[in-house]
Amino acid sequence: MKKWIIIPIIVVLVIAGVLVKVYFSSVEPVKAAEKRAVSLAKDKVQLSKVDDFHIYNGIETVDVIEGKNKNGSKVIVWIPEKSKKVYIKKAKDGITREEAIQKLLQEKQPKKIISVRLGMEKNIPLWEIYYRSENNLINYYYVHFETGEWLKKIENL
Repeated sequence: MKKWIIIPIIVVLVIAGVLVKVYFSSVEPVKAAEKRAVSLAKDKVQLSKVDDFHIYNGIETVDVIEGKNKNGSKVIVWIPEKSKKVYIKKAKDGITREEAIQKLLQEKQPKKIISVRLGMEKNIPLWEIYYRSENNLINYYYVHFETGEWLKKIENL
């Protein structure tokens, strides 16, 4: 009778171990990219805190860091993967996430906004809004970070 209890427990533990290993293996490249990007950013701006990091995949791959400098001001850092040039803007010098969404809502009626994130294309900082339309198609809407102007749309995918 003990075999019937021990064998399923061992199987569950092995499966859990494999899942944990797969998870940590998949997160490792992102953590390495974040560490590299933060190191590059700290050479140009004195970051005291990193609030968010993500990788934007557009025309080229760009690491984006949102954080605070030593004065406590919110800053955003873009680092294109190829050039490794560091672009820094104070958050107050651009539009907010909510303002970018409002720009979309002035022109479109999305069924569901899936994500809103910072990115960069052709050295232009931007907000990428990924949403679904009423007919459940995928759409992308790009807004210039500094001016709030529409840059481009990719619709009905």
